[in-house]
Parts: sequence; structure tokens; C-alpha cells
Amino acid sequence: MLAQEMIDAMSKRGLRVTDQRRTLARLFAEAPGYLSAKDVYDEMGKTYGGLSFDTVYRNLRVLQEMDVLEQFVFEDGVKFKAHCREHGHHHHAICLHCEKTYAVPFCPLDIQVELPQGFSVVKHKFELFGYCEACGPQAEAGGAGR
Repeated sequence: MLAQEMIDAMSKRGLRVTDQRRTLARLFAEAPGYLSAKDVYDEMGKTYGGLSFDTVYRNLRVLQEMDVLEQFVFEDGVKFKAHCREHGHHHHAICLHCEKTYAVPFCPLDIQVELPQGFSVVKHKFELFGYCEACGPQAEAGGAGR
């Protein structure tokens, strides 16, 4: 997702588009991979001296709830990435070495899943972690995982 698309999405959803949020959009649009809240805080702190970690984290959560950013849980913590361009319900396969992300149209909830009586699913996440063809087994053998 391009920075301007992220800014337009914020504006359409009624979120005030501040200089900090414009910078945040550019940061994610230009990031080659995933960013943690600390990554964002460290990078934005170079420009905005009085920035608090709470402000960064709150903005990440708001943008994630608005589907501007996607949240992923890696072994070393929660990270964010600009929402992919894939439309419709889908999941992801993520390379642990290069962080390339592939859309996966399969959903495990498409098959019959036994849930407790009265349980209503409102959202779910399903990611596959491994190594892409380019990184292959040598990445796993080299301990490059997260």
C-alpha cells in the first residue's frame, strides 16, 4: 500500500491526518518488511523529539483496527506491515528470512470446525511461517529465523 493510499484511508475513516500520521504512512509504505512498535518509535523519534511510545503504539493499534496496517505475531514479538493489496478474506505465508509475504486464499474455517456450543467467531488470524524458495533450507540451517 502506498503512503497516499494509507493517508486517504485514514481521512475516509474520519481520522485526523497529522504530520506524524503522514510520516507513519510513509515509513510503512517504504519499509521492506515488518516493523515493531519500537522500530517505529526509534525512527519517528529522530524527527519528533517529544514523541511518546504510548502515542506510537496507540496510532499503530488505531491504524490496524482501520485495516490500514496488518498485525503479525512473530516469535520475537508483535510487528506491523502496511495492509496488503489482496482483497477479500485471506491469510498469509511469511518467509522468516527475507520477510516476503504471500497471500493464501485458503481459510481453515472453510472446513467444519467444532466449536463450543454458542461460540460465535467474529474474527480470526492464520499465518504460515517458513522459508520461500529463494531463501530455502540454507536460511533455516543458518539460524536466520526470528
